[in-house]
Amino acid sequence: MTGALAGIRIVEFTGIGPGPFAGMMLADHGAQVIRIVRPTTARLPALDRFDVLARSRSVIAIDMKTPAGIAVVRDLCRCAHGVIEGYRPGVMERLGLGPDILIGDTPALVYGRITGWGQDGPLAQAAGHDINYIAINGVLHTIGRKGERPAVPVNYVGDFGGGGMLLAFGMLAALLAVRNGAPGQVVDAAMVDGSALLSGMVWQMKAAGLWRDLPQSNWLDGGAHFYDSYACADGKFVAIGAIEAPFYALLRERLGLADDPAFDAQFDPAAWDGLRDRLAAVFATRTRDEWAALLEGSDACFAPVLSLGEALAHPHIAARGTFVEVAGHTQPAPAPRFSKTPAATPSGARPAGEDVRTVLAGIGYDGDRVEALIAARIVG
Repeated sequence: MTGALAGIRIVEFTGIGPGPFAGMMLADHGAQVIRIVRPTTARLPALDRFDVLARSRSVIAIDMKTPAGIAVVRDLCRCAHGVIEGYRPGVMERLGLGPDILIGDTPALVYGRITGWGQDGPLAQAAGHDINYIAINGVLHTIGRKGERPAVPVNYVGDFGGGGMLLAFGMLAALLAVRNGAPGQVVDAAMVDGSALLSGMVWQMKAAGLWRDLPQSNWLDGGAHFYDSYACADGKFVAIGAIEAPFYALLRERLGLADDPAFDAQFDPAAWDGLRDRLAAVFATRTRDEWAALLEGSDACFAPVLSLGEALAHPHIAARGTFVEVAGHTQPAPAPRFSKTPAATPSGARPAGEDVRTVLAGIGYDGDRVEALIAARIVG
């Protein structure tokens, strides 16, 4: 393996969403991540061969309802620097694979846990999804238009930004602590906490009296005319983010509004609705691509709103290599980028049985033992 995390071994107990995302991030940057799946795990077959979140990993199916299967799992974890699991609190303990057991086996082990509500608290055992976690901590309230239902931000905020990415950061922080002499420990990554953390600047602005606790009433939530999206003559959209004075002045100049005194009231909330209507009328006079020809690449803080398919052809996205082809399908490239230890091109998701012999040989199992476990359907 190559990359910044080469030499790190992680055992990932396969789940959905944030856990696999964290495993993907670690594997992207060179960690050896071994995914454990249950033989009877429910699958979405149509997604299997396109599974971005399962890329660049080995996979082994283990029957964790048997003592022999649990023994194999413990052996795998003894040879790892960290584990990742995303089950409800208590599930791993009931399997005999909780942190007391696994860190007892390997005192330097980092035990990463990702849940929606966290390992404790009144809701810890309740089911939920991204939208629920960002609803209860105030984040969803900040996303949307005045007088309308909150906008649903896909599952970017809870599952991935405030979940999987938070877990990946927590794993690396704890692994670094171990390298500096600290013992192994549990990383409790909760999406309700992580998505709240993402809203830190909003809380800062609220404390300073610069954020109204209402949707579409602030600089960054579509309340201000200079930070919003607008429809164009062709029904497509553009995005404007001209906050700072020089950028706002350039936008006005390019739109022919430099001499209109109404736009001098940039930061007066009482003027925003009227100014937004004025900008909407201006942007409706040309197509999205005509506005891009006039504004893109300037300091007017402009971008066309592109579809997923259109984004691939944008010159900047193409030049950066923001997306890559993996097994014939487009995926986001590993990020961030490292100057000395760059990430390798990801490899595609692998079938569960393909790596069993290699994985178990890698922890010292001889061939006869592996074949016996396969024959008994403990692994494979």
